[in-house]
Amino acid sequence: MNTEDETQAILDVNNAFYRAFENRDITLMNQTWWQGKGSTCIHPGGNLIQGWDNIRPSWEKIFKNTDSINIETEIIITEIDYAIAYVVVIENVTQQRRGRKVKAQSLATNSFRKMAQQWYLVHHHGSPIINS
Repeated sequence: MNTEDETQAILDVNNAFYRAFENRDITLMNQTWWQGKGSTCIHPGGNLIQGWDNIRPSWEKIFKNTDSINIETEIIITEIDYAIAYVVVIENVTQQRRGRKVKAQSLATNSFRKMAQQWYLVHHHGSPIINS
């Protein structure tokens, strides 16, 4: 597979992650994430969550407490080195909960690892962007 194909494969998994997030689809989120104990997640303003068995409930809680989510991403950089890759994005998130809309912007890093010829998300770290 050439670099262009690998880049597209990474972007496809990255897009699948955001589709799962936006659609509050835990089944698609399951397919996107590596299911192992080495997976890590840091939600904006949150602590480190380690292992898919702990990460999954954090997404389920977000999905349960949200009526709708719209996410627009702007890719800043995509890097690939053999079986490791990362995508840095700006997330523009509009979340509706109990009739109230909240807009937030985050800078996120999504790290991927290729295992068994497939790319999986192994780390998501979102940091709020605070406008001064």
